[in-house]
Amino acid sequence: MSKSYELDDLDRKILALLMENAKRPYTELANQLFVSGGTIHVRMNKLISAGIVQGQTLMVDHAKLGYDVTAFLGVYLKSSSEYEPTTVYLRDIQEIVSAHYLTGVYSIFLKVVCRDTDHLRQVLGKIQQYEGIQRTETFISLEESINRPVQVVSPSEMRELGLHLS
Repeated sequence: MSKSYELDDLDRKILALLMENAKRPYTELANQLFVSGGTIHVRMNKLISAGIVQGQTLMVDHAKLGYDVTAFLGVYLKSSSEYEPTTVYLRDIQEIVSAHYLTGVYSIFLKVVCRDTDHLRQVLGKIQQYEGIQRTETFISLEESINRPVQVVSPSEMRELGLHLS
């Protein structure tokens, strides 16, 4: 299927409902959207083929697993040619949960989860020992107030579906 798949209102509503609760059965979606279960199944297959839906993930509360510190690191590279080998190196550090290549002051911006500040210090040591990294700046998160997917339906459509903006 072409990557230029055009979403229609039904596709957006299916996505909105599944982003709110990915375990929702197709039959429940079908009933809520007044279509058949087969329609939902076909639409989901098209969204997967188009690369719009990319697998399913399990969201975990890191703090409840004992990872109480979330930090963001701005990484300065010695040169832009260090980006690729640096990201290969960083992939092996399990506490790094996301990395972004940036424009602006930093070359890479990392999100790191750790058990405590001592653990964070150890992780920083691993990160900073890589020769392609010039230096880092660390920002410890005090609280995450928003963490949501981009909304694909309007606020009024969200209310019609019985959903609220998180």
